[in-house]
Amino acid sequence: MNTIRIAALALIVAGVLALAYGGFSYTKQTHQAKLGPLELSVKETETVNIPLWVGLGAIVIGGVLLVAGKPKG
Repeated sequence: MNTIRIAALALIVAGVLALAYGGFSYTKQTHQAKLGPLELSVKETETVNIPLWVGLGAIVIGGVLLVAGKPKG
């Protein structure tokens, strides 16, 4: 398998995952304080939404690369 086909398949898989999940979230620790034996921390959950057009675009570009990357002959 050549590099273009691998990249095309990766784009298609990423596009399908973007359409299936629509985004992802992660937790980051923003503040932390230690007052003697007492520890305080604040964790915030951030959500990143992936637009529908990004997922569809990745699938289309991956499909074009997959078709264009085929050997001629």
